[in-house]
This record gives sequence, C-alpha cells and structure tokens, in this order.
Amino acid sequence: MPNRVIAGQTVDVNDEGYFTDPTQWSENIASELAQEAGFELSPKHFDVINFLRDRYMSGQALTIRRVGKSGLVSIKEFYDLFPGGPLKVSSKIAGIPKPASCV
Repeated sequence: MPNRVIAGQTVDVNDEGYFTDPTQWSENIASELAQEAGFELSPKHFDVINFLRDRYMSGQALTIRRVGKSGLVSIKEFYDLFPGGPLKVSSKIAGIPKPASCV
C-alpha cells in the first residue's frame, strides 16, 4: 500500500491516490488536495465534504444524485464546486475511498 505526504502528514493511499484510512484525513490535507486540483476550498466545499464523510462513515452509498438531494447544493453547483468529476474529486479531497459508482 503506497504512502503519500500531504500537508506534512503521511497518509495511506491506493494506486489512484484515494485514502485507504479515512481517519488520517484533516482539513489541512483537504485544502492541499484542493490546491493540487486547482481551486481553494470555501465553506460550501466543506459542507459537501463533511456530508460525504458522514455518509461514507455510516455505510451509505455515495452518488451524485444523493449529493444533489441533500439540500446542500444542486447537482449543477456540485459540478461547479468540484470540476473534473465532482464525486471523484470531492471524495479524494474528503479523504474517503473512490465511490463504487465512479469509474
């Protein structure tokens, strides 16, 4: 299992760079990952990230539709917040494994 240093912390990731241990995540790591993806995190980003982390930790499947129905953001806003594949990008920044619904 590969390791990666992000924001001064060593974390366990898979070959695609997704966390294999979500407990190693922090907001500083999220901010650095967002910068690598080309954007800065706003409070709205953190609302979505925390929603994803909560749902993942409770064992719920993550989908774009579920985020859109959360009341936090519309699907269009989700795409605007996390360009380049919103669920894949937001999951990586949230420190959770890539959702099964993402190819």
